[in-house]
Parts: sequence; structure tokens; C-alpha cells
Amino acid sequence: MDLSRTRLPVSLRRIVAPLLLAAAASGAPAQQDADRFPAAAMSFLGGELPAMEAAITARDRDYFEDAMGRMLDFSDSWGFKTRDNPALARFPMCTDAVSDFLVVGMCRIMTTNSACEPGMAAKFNSNLQKCRELAATR
Repeated sequence: MDLSRTRLPVSLRRIVAPLLLAAAASGAPAQQDADRFPAAAMSFLGGELPAMEAAITARDRDYFEDAMGRMLDFSDSWGFKTRDNPALARFPMCTDAVSDFLVVGMCRIMTTNSACEPGMAAKFNSNLQKCRELAATR
């Protein structure tokens, strides 16, 4: 077992932010129909959230490393968190839910981490619900 993989960063934001920036700088993603983004975000989260719950129960921190890659691939495919697809700006509840789910999950394992702000989980749940409702109307 590689012990370096089981160590968690001091601040989750120090890990998430550079990875999102790296994904944004990696090249222009293919443009997709922004109207489909809420449904795509819910499909992505629908697959990830049950797996994350299982990882939290098992205290499996390796899940989060792999999930970060999947989240970056998803965000890159939509031009998410870049200026490449400004049409997604009208769906902040969905973009926030996608970008925050891993941090919220990690905070359930590492409750004392400084990146775990009070109210973060409630904000995520609210954004998730709003995105789910929006996806159902499209």
C-alpha cells in the first residue's frame, strides 16, 4: 500500500483549485449544447454520489483521487470553469454542485480540515436540489 496516497492535503482547496485551473488550461473543449448541461451534471453526479457515499462509509480516500480525475474530465468536456463556454454561467447551481461535491465528501471524512466551512454541505445540497429541479424541466 502506498502511504503517500492515503495522506490528505492540508487544505482541500489547495488541491481542487490548481486541478481545475490545469483542466482549464489544457485546451479548448468541444462545445456542447448548454441547455443539456443540467441533465448532464445530474447524470454525472448520479453516478458519483452513491460511489462517494460508499467511499465515505469505508473511509476510502483513494476514491476521491480517482473521482477528481472524472470530475476534471467532465468539466473539461463542457468548457466548465473556463471562458470557453460562457453559456454555462446561467447554471451556477449545477456548476457549483459538480465542483463542490468532492470537497463536501472529503469534509465528511476530515471534519477538522480548515477547508471545511460551516454551511458548505447545506449549500451543496441546495445547489444539488436546484440543479435536479432544473434538469427535470429540460
